Formats: sequence, structure tokens, C-alpha cells
Amino acid sequence: MTPGSRVREGLEVTDAKAQNVGAMDALIEKYAGVQGGLMRALLALQEADGYIDASALPKLAAAFNLTKAEVKGVISFYDDFVRAPKGEHLLRLCQAEACQAVGARELTQHACERADVAMGDTRMDGRITIEPVYCLGLCANGPAAMVDGKLKAAVGEADIDALLDAWEQEA
Repeated sequence: MTPGSRVREGLEVTDAKAQNVGAMDALIEKYAGVQGGLMRALLALQEADGYIDASALPKLAAAFNLTKAEVKGVISFYDDFVRAPKGEHLLRLCQAEACQAVGARELTQHACERADVAMGDTRMDGRITIEPVYCLGLCANGPAAMVDGKLKAAVGEADIDALLDAWEQEA
């Protein structure tokens, strides 16, 4: 492992942003010619920057002998690949039927209005992103949410208000 790097699931990523052209090229080149290399390169780019910038598509296509459309198809197929920067905080609200039956739609509307951000978007100040997710596995205890990567069950409007108040206090 190189100095200033970290390893996640077998992927070594430097702390420098991959959007630096040299770092992006190095990450892509590292996995070119490796079986499953495109997925590994995409994961490494996302780990470095938090998302996969569109400027990486032509480089990925060339390195893996694919078209840009094929690379974009892989990125868009997997929900976990992020194509734009997210906010400092990420609130994912379950939209599956079980959660809808116990108020997820109303909770989502409340959260979006309270945070001043549309579902699927990041607030203008870059602090908060709210996204839909279709089942977090807490169907018996809905509505469910994932707050900065942590699962929460039986989430209500008061929970959303407290969460958003806490995030606002950080600013």
C-alpha cells in the first residue's frame, strides 16, 4: 500500500481526488486488462471522489475497449454508482409498499419541504441530499430510513425534524 492511501474491499485508493487527471488516469490504468477491471476502476473512482465524473467515461471506454455508451450503461445499471456529488449528509427514505402503508409518502414530503430539497436532489448549499430507496429490510418497522449510512426504523416527522435541526446546528 502506498503512503496516504486506504484499502476498501481490496481497492487501494489515494486520498487525492481522482478528478485530478493524473490520479484518474492512474486509477483507470491500474485495473485495465484485469478481469472485472471496469467495475474495480469504477469503484476506485467513486471511492476517491464520492461519485463518477462524466469526464472519466471516455478514458474508461478507451482503457477497457468499450464504447462510452457501454460504460454509461454499467454505471446507470447499478444504483450504487453515483454520477453527481452528494451532500455532506445523505438521507435515504424507503419508498417500498410496506413503508408507504405506514406513511412513507407523507414522511418524504415532510422531509423534502423541511430540508428545502426535492427528492433525489442535493440542496443548493451542498449540505443535504435526500434520495429514495426501495426497501431497507425493515418492513415490519416502517417507515424506514438510512441516515448517513445508518439504518433507522419507525421514523416519524419528529425524527426528521430532530435530524435536520442537528445537521443545521453543524453549519
